[in-house]
Amino acid sequence: MTALLDGLVAFLMLSGLFFAFASVVGVIRFPDVYTRLHASTKALSGGALLILLGTALKTALFGNGPATVKILLIAGFLLATNPLASHAIARACYRHGIVPRGTVDDYGKRLKGDRP
Repeated sequence: MTALLDGLVAFLMLSGLFFAFASVVGVIRFPDVYTRLHASTKALSGGALLILLGTALKTALFGNGPATVKILLIAGFLLATNPLASHAIARACYRHGIVPRGTVDDYGKRLKGDRP
């Protein structure tokens, strides 16, 4: 049973590593700030969460309950704050006039006071 759980821990951590690597490639390759922000958000939501879950499972296997609870609290904190921070950054970029590539901005007209 321990070998199976160790395999699950390895799978979770390697999956998290894959998410992190894919997001690094996305941040380097994507054309504008919004798509780069999307890639980095997925890294934190997917990659870091999988790595933290693998770490929590491993500490639970060692019988370290307080450390497991702390790791799960950190994972919950990341799940709660990451979308909020990404939204705030994207909104600040939009408010400063950085427009996404290849999109039609109908909302921008309303912000400037033009009514359709």
